[in-house]
Amino acid sequence: MQAQQRQHGKPRALLAAWALGLGLGLAAPQALAQAGDPGAARLAATQHSGALAAAQRDLSRFINHQLQRGSAPEGFPFDVQDLRSLKDARIGDGFPVYTIDPDQLLNGRGKMKNMARHANQWRFVVLLGDRPIGLATVERHQGRFETVAYGGAVLSKDLDALAGVHGNADRSNLRLLRIYQARSDLLEVETAGGTRFAPLFSARASLPLQRADAFGRPTAVLADEAELLPALRAAVKRNLDEHR
Repeated sequence: MQAQQRQHGKPRALLAAWALGLGLGLAAPQALAQAGDPGAARLAATQHSGALAAAQRDLSRFINHQLQRGSAPEGFPFDVQDLRSLKDARIGDGFPVYTIDPDQLLNGRGKMKNMARHANQWRFVVLLGDRPIGLATVERHQGRFETVAYGGAVLSKDLDALAGVHGNADRSNLRLLRIYQARSDLLEVETAGGTRFAPLFSARASLPLQRADAFGRPTAVLADEAELLPALRAAVKRNLDEHR
């Protein structure tokens, strides 16, 4: 009986959590082991399959719940015109989420890749056909993977487009790096020439970077750390000073 209540209650909990974790406030989720630790990297890769299974399970439940309702409530998290089309939605590429402690970003001397820590979170693109319509955010709590929020339609389109350009076959060379105190998302890309970064929508809005063409559309040109780090540090310092 308790399990049945959980299945029916979970979509309602997700309705209340659409916006949780999708914005870039100044508070970051609790980070785990450092990215430079090989053991942490192996653990994150192993956990990805558990996060993917949870994303698929919870999306199916969420869709069934919405179809039973018959109409999309205000502020619906997915970019769809007809709620009935959700029956064909599926989980696409997933990205482990990493973050960097602000003090380490401001004062650290290492590479950003080695400063980054896994945030115990994954973001999965939700697709309708081949069109990204939003993101599913999965977290691990007490050994169980659960979807905690839906939304982020703009970010989903950004991630999907850039992953198609820069990702390898299984997207294992990509990570989502969220610098909460700079209000900036970056797609970290491992290339033959080293680690590079694709500024996503929030970073293009928050940082003084030239990452748009003559029509204002984002380009797929990758940035190196030497270009990004001064802008990130300035944004972190400014935002922290404003909240003191």
